[in-house]
Amino acid sequence: MAVGLGPLPTLHPVPGFELGIASAGIKRPGRKDVVVMRCAEGSTVAGVFTLNAFCAAPVILAKQRAQGAVRYLLTNTGNANAGTGEPGMQAAIRSCASLAALAGVDADAILPFSTGVIGELLPTEKIEAALPDALADLDENHWAEAATGIMTTDTLPKGASRQFEHNGVTVTVTGISKGAGMIRPNMATMLGYIATDAKVAQPVLQDLLRDAANKSFNRITIDGDTSTNDCCMLIATGKAAVAEITEAAGELFAKLKQAVFEVSMEVAQSIVRDGEGATKFVTVQVNGGRNHQECLDVGYAVAHSPLIKTALFASDPNWGRILAAVGRAGVPELDVSKIDVYLGAVCIASQGGRSPNYTEEQGAAVMAEAEIEIRIELGRGDCSETIWTTDLSHEYVRINAEYRT
Repeated sequence: MAVGLGPLPTLHPVPGFELGIASAGIKRPGRKDVVVMRCAEGSTVAGVFTLNAFCAAPVILAKQRAQGAVRYLLTNTGNANAGTGEPGMQAAIRSCASLAALAGVDADAILPFSTGVIGELLPTEKIEAALPDALADLDENHWAEAATGIMTTDTLPKGASRQFEHNGVTVTVTGISKGAGMIRPNMATMLGYIATDAKVAQPVLQDLLRDAANKSFNRITIDGDTSTNDCCMLIATGKAAVAEITEAAGELFAKLKQAVFEVSMEVAQSIVRDGEGATKFVTVQVNGGRNHQECLDVGYAVAHSPLIKTALFASDPNWGRILAAVGRAGVPELDVSKIDVYLGAVCIASQGGRSPNYTEEQGAAVMAEAEIEIRIELGRGDCSETIWTTDLSHEYVRINAEYRT
């Protein structure tokens, strides 16, 4: 059950960006599992991609084409087309070529994206059969439908939208994402698409997406697994009547950056809230590090610990597990006598041991909540980092044990 995640908010259309959905029946007959997105001519596109060495064929192809004149994004669910070697690459190329022929554009203008089971060849014939319907369905208002179309084990679609005014002109940023398991992004998220009608030079857009991903998608984890198919794209159509952003400076850039960061954060946290089998949404806040990396090392040691995650599921304030994770995070010369650990507002450990005022009842009350903060004060410096994660439940095991059945 998704934690604190309800129906989609209003997803404002982005002028110059259309979305169409169709059914190819890749994994289940009748399932809307093919999404085509059309970018207005002249759009700039930025992307961040998985660092998994076994990255899928569509990832390789999308990375090669992303800085060109992109016109269409083609997404399928139900099949990752990863671990498929050269036949998988040829399948990705063929799907793009089929869409290009129907749309009347060059094949290099098509970026492919796939998500689903690893190790199975992409059923290109099914995708090709669905393309005419997807093209006929293209509409700037189909963000919600596309958010549903890209889902795999997600229980709810995920999206966010922001608008701001600049010199009397409304500028829009809207995004959707999918992901619920195999989540520890090492660049972006499982799949994410964000579009704006601002006009942005490609190098500026690329840096903006990288910065946004590093503070949102790259700070979430459900199970510590980095997917072979992670991709996140940021498209700027240039249809808003505002000046082109050619550098990371000025009022317009600051407004756009805030909107992109907010959309990225909202959809990234939605992935955690909808984590497979999740019953808790957990914020791990690490303060007082000498550098950002040691804060991240401590945060991920806590967020990835199966013992902590199962204690969270059981609402058991077994605070010793948190201390053990902090201690094994690999921080050099860590002085445990300076560390304080909190569950919510409750100090559970200080100066290397149990806080003298802590009671088990206080800890149990915090752990019973659906949204929990674990805060660790290292007392070493001024750096901080935040990571979002989930508990580990029976349902997570069931979902992944039965994923291919």
